[in-house]
Amino acid sequence: MSQGCTSGQCASGRFRPLRTGPGRSGPSRLVRSVCATALVGAVALALPAAPVHAVPEPDPAATGALELPDGPDAPDGVAGPDGVAGPDAPVAPNGTEVTDSDTGTASGPGSGSGPGPGPGAGEDPSLRRLLTRLQDLYRRTEQATEAYNATEEDLKAQRKESQDLNVRLARARTRLADGQADAGRLARQQYQGGAAAGLSTYLRMLLSADPREVLEEGHLFKEAAGSQAATVARLTGNEKRADELAKASRAALDEQQVLTERRRKQRDAVEGRLKEVEELLSTLSEDQLAELGRMEQQGTDEAQRGLVSSGELSGSRAPSASGDRAVRYGLRQVGKPYVWGAQGPGSFDCSGLTSQAWSHAGRPVPRTSQEQWRRLPHVPLRALRPGDLVIYFPGATHVAMYLGDGMVVQAPRPGARVKVSPVASNPLLGAVRPDQGAPSLRAYVPPPLPDDATAGADTGYGSAARPA
Repeated sequence: MSQGCTSGQCASGRFRPLRTGPGRSGPSRLVRSVCATALVGAVALALPAAPVHAVPEPDPAATGALELPDGPDAPDGVAGPDGVAGPDAPVAPNGTEVTDSDTGTASGPGSGSGPGPGPGAGEDPSLRRLLTRLQDLYRRTEQATEAYNATEEDLKAQRKESQDLNVRLARARTRLADGQADAGRLARQQYQGGAAAGLSTYLRMLLSADPREVLEEGHLFKEAAGSQAATVARLTGNEKRADELAKASRAALDEQQVLTERRRKQRDAVEGRLKEVEELLSTLSEDQLAELGRMEQQGTDEAQRGLVSSGELSGSRAPSASGDRAVRYGLRQVGKPYVWGAQGPGSFDCSGLTSQAWSHAGRPVPRTSQEQWRRLPHVPLRALRPGDLVIYFPGATHVAMYLGDGMVVQAPRPGARVKVSPVASNPLLGAVRPDQGAPSLRAYVPPPLPDDATAGADTGYGSAARPA
């Protein structure tokens, strides 16, 4: 009986010839025919039933890739060892911040609202890209400014610590010198009475005319020995404390030098950012500057309308007594120029204005916007009352003070002046209350706004907006 094979066996060459009878080897004609038929069938099954057409390449627009406008490299937002960081967050095409729920950003309709709408009809795309570039530069500048302010505060604290250590070290050295003088006197006394002290008390009693005097002297010698031991112990302790304070003082001085160098680098970073802004603005015509201001103001107006219509802002509330004082202080500063690192009285940066306002209200707050956001109690936007601090951007790099009715007083950025602006003039992060728990005033009349408090763009664009 003959045997066949599978097509795979024939095709792979693994088929072994079968014996078809005694003394005969090799495949029979029938076997060959079966294998050939199976092989042809396998090849036929492998062929497609119809011709296959080429698949067109996907449309690039469908891949989700975005063509980015000309501008700076993508920020990473990570501070380097010197505290000089890149931008605090990526910027979406419409100019608003990309937030993450893990970062503690505010949630709700107001979160992330801010100027920077999409291109409108008839807008120049190159101006839109330029606006995005300027917004990014200003954000980098303010972040570098707040990093500088934080280092400045650290440096102040370090200087105070160094001064305190130096005072303590001087006192320790005075005590050490006094102890050394005491030890010197004891050494002289011991030397002068050494001959008598070398004899035993029994022998001195035998040789003395008055044994009771010898016993009294022995008691005095014991007291002297105890005083000497105490003096030596004090001297040793004073030496140890003086040595520890000297080491601490040297370490504090080293840290002060590190902070001074870091502050220098951060100052250079701020000045570098401002130079970029100045160079960019200097290339623009008056018409272009005016158009940039119009575009960003349009974005602010749209963001404010969206925030108000969302119901995130509630009706007017009365401030606390401290909050009222802080608001009145802030309004008195309207018209003064923004200067980075300034805390008044003639100029302010954003956190310099808010920290000084609350300091004059009797409730000191941290110097920087990041520390204000980190350390002060958070309140929802719908619970805002005058005096609360409104924080902007995911990196908490800008701050303003709430006035009520959806408005804030702020030092916007270089080239601008302290003014009253809509609360949505920048992408919102959240709000904090420096006087949490303080009761609201039962009767409250908001202070009148100074003349031209809201005049001018919230952005600072214009021929006078170029940083000095």
